[in-house]
Amino acid sequence: MSDFVRIRKAEQREIETLADIGYVTWEKDLLPFVKDTDEVRRAEQRRLRQAVVESLDRIIVAEAEQLPVGWCARTRGRPYVSFLFVTPLLQNNGIGSLLLRRMESILELEGYDRALLDTFADNVRAVHFYQQHG
Repeated sequence: MSDFVRIRKAEQREIETLADIGYVTWEKDLLPFVKDTDEVRRAEQRRLRQAVVESLDRIIVAEAEQLPVGWCARTRGRPYVSFLFVTPLLQNNGIGSLLLRRMESILELEGYDRALLDTFADNVRAVHFYQQHG
């Protein structure tokens, strides 16, 4: 799958799509670790949309067949990877690895010698993914 993925900068017209990718990924991977209520879900949708809007110039997108299938964002002024999402149906196909490697390259070009990131300790899949990538 990763052979057919292109990494590029995010575009303004994709805000809703990227927020939706973030939300469905959050719903699958992180919702089990928080109290599941309609209010929590709506708050997370708003938070992710706002995060996309505020960091659009620092988001890279994984695109397959001309459709966004994942995205990764960094924080302004520090080497922190604030978000990394891949559409749940396409996870475990190397897309997250492509996004993370590209983001590490961007951070290196900006003068940083490491990337910082975090996730819930109980999110075993993400912890394992990040450990695999050093």
